[in-house]
Amino acid sequence: MSETDNVRHFGPDTTGVYEVWYTTWNDPATDQGFWLRFVLEAPRPGSGGAPPFGEAPRGELWFARFDPRDASRTFGIHKRFEQSRVTSADSPFRLVIAGCQLGHDHSVGELAGDGHELRWDLRWEPSPRTLRQLPDVMYARGGLGETTVCSPNPRVPLSGTLVVDGEELTFERAIAGQTHLWGRKHAYSWTWGRCADFDGAPDGLLELLGVRLQRHGLTTPPMMLVSLDLDGERHRMNQFRHVAVNRGRWTTGHVSFVAYSPNLKVEGELACSPEQMVNAPYLDPDGTEVFCVNTEIGDARVTVYRRVGARWREHRRLEGRRRAHFEIGGRTRDPDVARPHALVTQT
Repeated sequence: MSETDNVRHFGPDTTGVYEVWYTTWNDPATDQGFWLRFVLEAPRPGSGGAPPFGEAPRGELWFARFDPRDASRTFGIHKRFEQSRVTSADSPFRLVIAGCQLGHDHSVGELAGDGHELRWDLRWEPSPRTLRQLPDVMYARGGLGETTVCSPNPRVPLSGTLVVDGEELTFERAIAGQTHLWGRKHAYSWTWGRCADFDGAPDGLLELLGVRLQRHGLTTPPMMLVSLDLDGERHRMNQFRHVAVNRGRWTTGHVSFVAYSPNLKVEGELACSPEQMVNAPYLDPDGTEVFCVNTEIGDARVTVYRRVGARWREHRRLEGRRRAHFEIGGRTRDPDVARPHALVTQT
């Protein structure tokens, strides 16, 4: 069961760690995109912490709306809550922050601030299988890297309601994805991307993860990991043998990649304008500032090749307009993305 991969990894007394559950989806009727995050932060003692709770552990709720037709309606807000307002359970999985609830197959809650009000009541059919984005060995002992990530619900039908600033949206089996990650520090630079709604590919799912690490003052070249589900087949180009030959690049509003298996090559891009992104400020448990620019309304273009003899022959072209969900993160704030994901105070 994929539900066990959503269970809280760190106990409430662990320090120097963070844990995140996020869900992304689009409204088929309006093409709006949404990003909902439940976050647990436990700063490392001596990190200095961040107001209003300093080094005290806390819960956070994050939400962003992206409107491709009116950029002025795109916004992001997040709020922090004392750990006393966080509870969790393992079976069935449940995480509650300030009364807002996330389960393996649902989320219910409300959030307000910075002139915005929203409430949601969402349910989805859980996936029978978790998508693991990293090489298999990285999941040993609960995760060997600084951050471990998996998607217990990589592509699921979502139904329910969302009310944003008085606008009520009703979803009936909209395509969504839900991911769980945990760790002690973000990568020096990274990109993540998903498209689960390609034209003419009813089961199509692309997930990619690119990272650059910094060790002893040296920064590694980009390492790209790619997974593709298509036409009933699962292609995993995310093991260390694939990383050696895969390639990827990312810059403001654009991610490009090429990935290989012995019989398949997948190349493509995710793209949007800077106005279609929000600039989210993260904080590592050791106090390091990290910045992430995110969109849920980008465009995905992918070409799939199959090997025929010694040559690659084009097999399929995939396009997902306004259905690419992706982000780019690192240690410096992207000056080209002006719209902030705003921290709001409690009311």
